[in-house]
Amino acid sequence: MRRRLRLLLAVALPLLLAACVPQAVRVKGDAGLLNAQLAREQMLAQADHWVLQGRLGVSNGKDGGSGSFSWTQDGEQYEFVLRGPAISGMNFRLSGGPDGALLEGMAHGPLRGPDAEALMRKALGWEVPLRDLRAWVLGLRADSGPAELSFGENRLPSLLLQDGWAVDYREWDDARQPPLPTKVFAAKAPYKVKLSIESWQFR
Repeated sequence: MRRRLRLLLAVALPLLLAACVPQAVRVKGDAGLLNAQLAREQMLAQADHWVLQGRLGVSNGKDGGSGSFSWTQDGEQYEFVLRGPAISGMNFRLSGGPDGALLEGMAHGPLRGPDAEALMRKALGWEVPLRDLRAWVLGLRADSGPAELSFGENRLPSLLLQDGWAVDYREWDDARQPPLPTKVFAAKAPYKVKLSIESWQFR
């Protein structure tokens, strides 16, 4: 009898504990939610001059790290500075635009490539969706393909599925108009990218 009771508790206790953990409320976008998101996207469509700062965490399922970062977007030109280090074992600066990308701070010297994603893949073996992140970090759908949105209780995007990535919006600064994300987690197995945004400045 005692053995059966212990077995019952071993099975039931994890289920009871799991039931006590609040789950994020997510709903598929209805017409009202999607229209509100479209209005946000239209308001931010021309937002291409900004600086954000925060913390970055990355993982490829085996290795990972974290560090502080600053991201400056000036039209099509960008500069991403990572201090930490999160990926390469050292601080680095990634900059560029339509004509190519430059990665500085690597042990074997600066590297150039056709775009940021290709350069990161070649230099570090990392899959980081920097082009899409430019939209995702604003809470927008990227223009790279179809996207599926779910919304939270705050009527803002909670989960975005696009290009094989799941972008989880954990927190928003809804004191801003329009609201902006402050915690963005993007995952595409085995890669994970976590952004914790501490400050936004629009130019």
